[in-house]
Amino acid sequence: MKHSILVIFVVIFGLQASAQLAPHKYLVKFTDRHNSPYSISNPSAFLSAKAIARRNNQGITIKNNDLPVNPAYIDSVVSTGVTLLCISKWFNSVTIYTTDSIAYAKIRSFPFVLSVDSVTRMMPEGYKNNIPEKKMTYEVNLTSKAGNLLENPASVNEMKINSNTYNYGLAANQVTMINLDYLHNLGFSGQGMTIAVIDAGFNNADTIHEFDSLWINNQILGTKDFVNPGGNVFTQMEHGMEVLSIMGANTSGVIVGTAPKANYWLLRSEDANSENIIEEYNWASAAEFADSVGADVINSSLGYTTFDKPWMGHTYADMNGRTCPGSIAATIAAEKGMIVCNAAGNSGGGTAWHNIGAPADADSILTTGSVNDIGNYSNFSSIGPTSDGRIKPTVATEGEGTVVVHTNGAVSGGNGTSFATPVLTGATACLWQAFPTMTNMQIIEAIKQSASQYTHPDTLEGWGIPNFAAANLILSGIKVFNLDDNSFNVFPNPVTNILYVIFYSSDTEYVDIDIFDIAGKKVLSKPKLHKNEGCNYFALDNISALSKGVYILRITTNGKKLTRKIMKVE
Repeated sequence: MKHSILVIFVVIFGLQASAQLAPHKYLVKFTDRHNSPYSISNPSAFLSAKAIARRNNQGITIKNNDLPVNPAYIDSVVSTGVTLLCISKWFNSVTIYTTDSIAYAKIRSFPFVLSVDSVTRMMPEGYKNNIPEKKMTYEVNLTSKAGNLLENPASVNEMKINSNTYNYGLAANQVTMINLDYLHNLGFSGQGMTIAVIDAGFNNADTIHEFDSLWINNQILGTKDFVNPGGNVFTQMEHGMEVLSIMGANTSGVIVGTAPKANYWLLRSEDANSENIIEEYNWASAAEFADSVGADVINSSLGYTTFDKPWMGHTYADMNGRTCPGSIAATIAAEKGMIVCNAAGNSGGGTAWHNIGAPADADSILTTGSVNDIGNYSNFSSIGPTSDGRIKPTVATEGEGTVVVHTNGAVSGGNGTSFATPVLTGATACLWQAFPTMTNMQIIEAIKQSASQYTHPDTLEGWGIPNFAAANLILSGIKVFNLDDNSFNVFPNPVTNILYVIFYSSDTEYVDIDIFDIAGKKVLSKPKLHKNEGCNYFALDNISALSKGVYILRITTNGKKLTRKIMKVE
């Protein structure tokens, strides 16, 4: 009798055990989009008017992967009792949570299910874990740190260039290093542009004073949590809040961001407590959502190389833009007409993995490396190229000592390509605002052409530090002249307040810029200005003190003198 009871117990226990399943999260891919209630001929059913307009403006057609996942397929999966996490139309898939092996088996049996793959994994049988775990860091060692312009006079007279539109406070260097103040002074601060911030959480962004203007002016369009659907992104990690502050903060004399007038979606895709490949699928779902609501630019200060369990990780060979899920999604986002700005990563500095991660390896995006406050490469910044030989990063901005707002409201410096990226993202939005009919690739190409290493890109900073005054000139259709060819650009001319001098150079040297009146008297002097290889830009902001009349601007460099006549008007 005891033997029979023991046998029954073992059988029952075995059945209960067999119903338990690990790992818990799965990617369910579907075979097709048949019998869907959605159709390409009616895109307004699944894309916002702004998303459709972005496609129309760039000649992008509605494609099959724009169609949402078949709702009937999703309902069938959910009916098994699993928890639905995220939906991805680009991968025609869903991610789910379950520990029920019966539900798992039923889902696999559906004729419209192509595959069911784990996206958080238990250790494989027989695997010996002798490799140290590695999680990609967001930032390192927080440190304290207190339109269109033409040389046609008629066109220039119609434009108003404001002097010192913003008092950037501690953030001045990261803005002026890329000459973004020029666009701000033209009135381009991101108005009407939508930036989707994909990150790990936005702790206290709903209460910190530096974000008041975003809330007062309804510039926060909404939030969405792809890690814990329905969750509150403002109680999660502070990293996304810090990233947001670099773009959206607007406290005069303290910190003003690179796009203080843009609109923002705050999207959480990253689980800061772990590093699993499901986060790349979360990223894809967030990017799809950004597309559907009409985002113009995506800021992603995230990257994936190795994971909590080494057998899940990517290899450098995977960094070809076509293998990692996040990279595939980023490329699709670019195909939909958005600009993706993604951090290169913080794995430089002699670490075992020193290359860029995913989705930084994606094609047709802006991958951002880091420089310090004087424009030198930051040794923590991940390097390129991609495994298939493409130049990465694309450009570099200040990510070492970048001024950010922290979760306690303090404003101070932080390090990481995570922080270099929003410097670039906000500036990119402002440039695109100035040229709304341009395509995403035209904007990206102008940024590259404006950068300090455009003629000789490398694997540390890519095409170099971008120059948004030069990018504006390039998109206006004006050639930036080469000083070596005895020419340079001066604008606006006539001038009222600020005069801009811009030129390419093939060497590193100093230049003197002087202004003389018609009697030959020197009335303004800017000696020993450092000239870099590539695009150079100087702003002469005390022109308003000069009297109305004709002047001669002279550049002296390398033993030669070049002049240009300018007209000062009231």
